[in-house]
Amino acid sequence: MTPEELASVIASCLRDAVVAGEITLAVEAVPDAVRVERPKNRDHGDWSTNVALQLAKKAGQNPRDFALALAARLSNATGVAKVDVAGPGFLNITLDAASAGELARAIVTAGHAFGRGDALAGHKVNLEFVSANPTGPIHLGGTRWAAVGDALARVLEAAGASVTREYYFNDHGAQIDRFAQSLMAAAKGEEAPEDGYAGGYISDIAAAVVAQEPDVLQRPDDEAQEIFRSRGVSMMFGQIKQSLHNFGVDFDVYFHENELHESGAVERAIAKLSERGHMEERDGALWLKTSQFGDDKDRVVVKSDGNAAYFAGDIAYYLDKKERGHDIEILILGADHHGYVARMMAMCAAYGDTPWQNLVILIGQMVNLVKDGQPVRMSKRAGTGVVMEDLVEAVGVDAARYSIARYSMDSNIDIDLDLLVQRSNDNPVFYVQYAHARTCNVARLAAGDGVHREDGFAPQLLTHETESALLAILGDYPRVLAQAAALREPHRVARYLEDLAAKYHKWYDECRVRPALTDGVAEEVTDLHRTRLWLNDATRQVLANGLDLLGVSAPEQL
Repeated sequence: MTPEELASVIASCLRDAVVAGEITLAVEAVPDAVRVERPKNRDHGDWSTNVALQLAKKAGQNPRDFALALAARLSNATGVAKVDVAGPGFLNITLDAASAGELARAIVTAGHAFGRGDALAGHKVNLEFVSANPTGPIHLGGTRWAAVGDALARVLEAAGASVTREYYFNDHGAQIDRFAQSLMAAAKGEEAPEDGYAGGYISDIAAAVVAQEPDVLQRPDDEAQEIFRSRGVSMMFGQIKQSLHNFGVDFDVYFHENELHESGAVERAIAKLSERGHMEERDGALWLKTSQFGDDKDRVVVKSDGNAAYFAGDIAYYLDKKERGHDIEILILGADHHGYVARMMAMCAAYGDTPWQNLVILIGQMVNLVKDGQPVRMSKRAGTGVVMEDLVEAVGVDAARYSIARYSMDSNIDIDLDLLVQRSNDNPVFYVQYAHARTCNVARLAAGDGVHREDGFAPQLLTHETESALLAILGDYPRVLAQAAALREPHRVARYLEDLAAKYHKWYDECRVRPALTDGVAEEVTDLHRTRLWLNDATRQVLANGLDLLGVSAPEQL
């Protein structure tokens, strides 16, 4: 029995109790399904629900009396072995072995779809992440947003949302001018300008531009700088896209900042907010009255000299996404953007939307690399901070993505490069991938011994305590996935996989799938062996599903 099936059974029993007059609740107040959770203490049963505490007030009953009436019905339900009422009205439910074991077949049958839900069905989510300026390789912060952002997109899609992965291509502003000036200086063999860019990649791109335009340095400086800007930005962004693709991250939309200023989007946004009465001309400038919506002060949109302020691009970009049909916009930003949140939420409210529902901003913290116990601070490529390629070169894509995605975004993390190349249980990505590889190996060897799932399934035989524990955590996967989507926390999937791997390795040590050998003679293959193979393969499926959500491979051999 899956958690969803049990939830429906509880709702059905509740409805029957209402119709019979055992619970004084309106029939229309009975939910189609109720929430069930794993008890923290496994001695308290397989599942628990607090539905009695939730509905007792509506019924005008004491919660415990409500729970006792429901428990009497539920105890007689098919697949339920025992129901206990605890505390003020919690119901602790123990399934019989056959019903609990049926979960293994349900998982294998569902395959890739197991755990996926529809809580976000009908929602169009625009998820913007990375958005590194095209002036250099992706640094570690951008690497973190790439791993977490792509994992979050996969988790939201698993919850039923339609997700657009978007990269905001910042090709408008002073940093692009400094980038072009740095390329031109490198081509001339000069030092980079103050606040310019340095590193091997600048020399490489400058040389590539000169190869394409051999006479560029003979042209007037303004003309030459424009050539270095247009060609250099294109080359740099091409490298960024390739780095992301090699990291397993591809975007649906690459939005150019210039479009906002060239398409009239800024003027359209100003007009929209003016219609709503939230724009004000003051001191020769145009202001959005964000202080009315919780910001600490109003924000300039058009400066007194007539030029658009940076915030003008923000209000135009938000509206553009809305007009493309997205009802949820999520931005993943670096730690230096904390002060940015209030004005963005005020802007959201000024449009008539709901902050933290229609607009969600996730702030990530720093990533540090450690090798030989010491921080790694320098990149061979960039000549500055460590970049994506440095991390991937050191540990590989899988270890890089997993080691980042397993942490909450709002925590600083230290990544131990020495640990991530170890083939040991201390290495979390190896530990989880090894569990998947082990399930594949068990299935291969079992097939060689004549153990085939299709020849039998007897879930009532899965009575060993490690089997109960493994089934319990397998059944919890849909809840974990739903919670990860609701809270926008993909790290919950990684931590779940580590717990699942631990339960599987323990079960592997205690229970045999393959028939045992006695004096070189194999015991007879029984339904217990076949049923354990179902459980093994169910574990393989959930491990593969979870790793896929993190953008990490599920190897069949290690």
